[in-house]
Amino acid sequence: MEPTHITEFGSDRYLEKLNAQAAAAPAATSPGPEIPQSRFILPIRGYNALEPEDLAIKTGEAKRPEKKGFLSFRKFHAKGSTPSSSTEHVERRPSLAESTSRQILPFDQLFQCLPNELQVEIIASLPLSDILNLRLASRSMHALVSLNEVPIARYHLDHHVPAYAKRLYPVPDGGALNFHYLCGLWHRLHVAAKLSHLMCEWISKELFFRTTEEKKKEFAPQRERMRRRLIPLLFTVFHFFETYRKLHLKYLSETNTEGLRREPYTVNPIEREIMNMYDDRTLLRVHEIFPLVLASFCRRLRPPTYVGRVERSLRGYLREKPPDEVHVAILCIGGLREVERIWEVKGYNTRRAAVDNWYSAITREPVEAEPKKRRGMLGLKRKKSSYAVGKGHATDTNPPPLPTSYTPAVNGDPANGFVFNTSLAAGMPMGPLGRDQLKLLLSDLPILQKIWMETAEAMILDRKIVERSSDIRRNAQIFTELLREDGVEEEDQWLYGTAAPDSIRPNLDAIEEDGLE
Repeated sequence: MEPTHITEFGSDRYLEKLNAQAAAAPAATSPGPEIPQSRFILPIRGYNALEPEDLAIKTGEAKRPEKKGFLSFRKFHAKGSTPSSSTEHVERRPSLAESTSRQILPFDQLFQCLPNELQVEIIASLPLSDILNLRLASRSMHALVSLNEVPIARYHLDHHVPAYAKRLYPVPDGGALNFHYLCGLWHRLHVAAKLSHLMCEWISKELFFRTTEEKKKEFAPQRERMRRRLIPLLFTVFHFFETYRKLHLKYLSETNTEGLRREPYTVNPIEREIMNMYDDRTLLRVHEIFPLVLASFCRRLRPPTYVGRVERSLRGYLREKPPDEVHVAILCIGGLREVERIWEVKGYNTRRAAVDNWYSAITREPVEAEPKKRRGMLGLKRKKSSYAVGKGHATDTNPPPLPTSYTPAVNGDPANGFVFNTSLAAGMPMGPLGRDQLKLLLSDLPILQKIWMETAEAMILDRKIVERSSDIRRNAQIFTELLREDGVEEEDQWLYGTAAPDSIRPNLDAIEEDGLE
């Protein structure tokens, strides 16, 4: 068979050769031993694990067998012709349904009767979104979850967070493990997963021309493998832009220089500091797919056709692509979350309008609205009341701000104010910046073509990860690496760890991706 690179990239013949090479490789996987399914069922929400006969007895549907002597005694007693011994009180034994109904308590009362240690273990096994919503159930539940924030976050960190996320975002010094740290990890993972799904849809449509339903179904396994391999790489790109913005602000505030664009250097010092956090394999693989990330995002902000102005005007694509500084601002200030938000906007004109609105919001100065002057009837001014002037009451237009350590009182007791405090008040990763910080960053944005590329290639050669620059995979070689079928187990061990459960590994059979909300 002729080599793959001779055939036109993305054609049907190219995919047939790629599948033939994958089928020729020996299969190293073997099915694991079957785990017997447990028959233990928790008796929750009225579930009955009884036999049909017992279930009928419990619900009272089955009739008890009639006894002749007992019925005759009841009839005889009802007529009033009972002997003197029959005047004694005869107690009727309660049925099984009546006795069980008296013993069943609501679930919340049963849960409150458990020890605190068991309550925390039960809560920790829930999904993170349910735990956060559980704090809204009651004040006591809010206090229970807030006081046990560290063990709950530790459980989720050990069981549901992949290893590559913990390598890039280790637990802060001092053991400050809380919901803010955990939700920050999940936010970045969700952004990487959603953006990977959107990129794979664009690649399969624009590069592999899988437009019909039949071709999409054929290409579904390759697309899922590509999506699965892109998630940890895009997570690293998220970390790069997030850390770059933080270190860039620190550099501009601490140094007296005019910025990196006016300072001579061979390697960007901020990018070099960030890339020193990555191991050799991560640095090489992210460097290989970084041009694909930039190209797909920039292509998303261009008109859907490459033809001239006449056809674009006929089709209604009146706006040109945004300049390079807008792309750089979205990446370096908004990050991948802003990239993903703009990518999801349907329609080119609507998407370009969203880009323009976002960029004008960070560049223009805020306009303060002047308060309207109240006029009296017939032009007569109204006399202000002298009550509560200067006493800080609700009539003040600018009340003093609350201090950061403010703790509201509960039932008059300030000690109970911890119920309203939460670690999530610190905000999401790469949140909005102040006006002064935006001015510093906008005046010193890097060039789009030089982000990551020059510094990463220089560090790869310095570390001797590859011998020559030509050994770095580019273009079609990147897609061959992303689409290949072998090497999944070895990648899982590197990305997720040896003891990671299946819940944190993306499922190879799950083609569709859930929405990010």
